[in-house]
Amino acid sequence: MSEKQELIKKMLEMQQKFMDFEHEQGEGLDPQDYYSPESGHTLDGYRQQYRDAAMKVVDLAHADKGSKA
Repeated sequence: MSEKQELIKKMLEMQQKFMDFEHEQGEGLDPQDYYSPESGHTLDGYRQQYRDAAMKVVDLAHADKGSKA
């Protein structure tokens, strides 16, 4: 599996984890949990990790096509 495919797989797993957490909350997601979760929280580091993976996928896609970001 290529690096891009592995990153996409990781992102899909992260999305599923996020949706599972959201459903467990019952009343939706508290914005504080998403934007500034406490250390050790389920979503601690989520946004940064997801963004980094997404940007890497974009960079790899540009490299595949020979285009510039």
